[in-house]
Amino acid sequence: MLRQKRVGIIGAGKFGLALANLAGVNLPVTLYSRRTDLVQQVNQKHSYRDIKLSRNITATNDPNELCETSQLIFQVTPSIHFRKVIQLMGDQLTPRHIIIHGTKGFDLWTGRKSDEPFNYDSLELSGIHTMSDVILQETDVIRVGALCGPNLADEILQGLPTATVIASEFDEVIKMGKEAIGGDRFFVFGSHDIKAAELAGALKNVIALASGILRGKSMGKNAESMLIVRGLREMMLIGEALGSDSLSFYGTSGLGDLIATATSTKSRNFRCGMRIAQGERIEDIVRDSQEVIEGIRTIKIAYRIVNKLRLRVPIISTIYKILFENKRIEESIYELMKYPLTSDIDLK
Repeated sequence: MLRQKRVGIIGAGKFGLALANLAGVNLPVTLYSRRTDLVQQVNQKHSYRDIKLSRNITATNDPNELCETSQLIFQVTPSIHFRKVIQLMGDQLTPRHIIIHGTKGFDLWTGRKSDEPFNYDSLELSGIHTMSDVILQETDVIRVGALCGPNLADEILQGLPTATVIASEFDEVIKMGKEAIGGDRFFVFGSHDIKAAELAGALKNVIALASGILRGKSMGKNAESMLIVRGLREMMLIGEALGSDSLSFYGTSGLGDLIATATSTKSRNFRCGMRIAQGERIEDIVRDSQEVIEGIRTIKIAYRIVNKLRLRVPIISTIYKILFENKRIEESIYELMKYPLTSDIDLK
């Protein structure tokens, strides 16, 4: 095993706390958060809200402390804030560091200031980046990885078993990541196809929204399973068009993550879809949510990607129109059922 003394975690949402607890079984952990109240509660009470935390976790709001004490860092901040947080670390991140991110979304950056509103209608493919792209663009870090899989935070915090994938071009990243968070109830697979893992992790949230809508409309398990299978195919089409290996989508970071996210009420994207089906407005759902619903932002980006690439992805296109063009759900479901596809699956 590779020797490491301490693991860093950037991001103290529920998933960040779950990762900190996993790592805390194996190694001391430095948890970074900008929130003073969270830092104090973690250090004084070893808990936050109703989440009990390992005594092996030390929280800080000092980025210097995190970077100085940890060679291996997991970053799990929302995609919309990811670049800004990386920039905050700045020159403190060096080639000696390894960063594995667990963020399921895309970054949009074209040189504009981060506080300027983004016009999605003018989005070009060159302005869309994965989180590993952002790390490489903003820091001197060379060894990066992506953490993807069926990792519902609530279940991890309950100690329920699951598996994940650490995808990286570097075997060292996979080995050190497994050493840090692997355990009896958290199995870590490795993959060298980081692009496929990142694309699958982002796009599955869109299919989870769609599946939640079906659940909210009581359309039954047959319809949900059909949507998941066809949704996976649409994810693969986008992945192929952007240069990843479509077969990687059949693994833990693709199909495995999709099944968990698109069927569980513990998934915030799935719950969001259910609430949309019941007539609630997106603005109200987002305001009520304690954590970011990545699928809402991702569908805006995915819709532009498929239009630019001229891909036929009826589920993704339909979900966009339901969310942002006020298309009726019942009408949309009827149109999808009549969509002219005859072959079940086409493996090239």
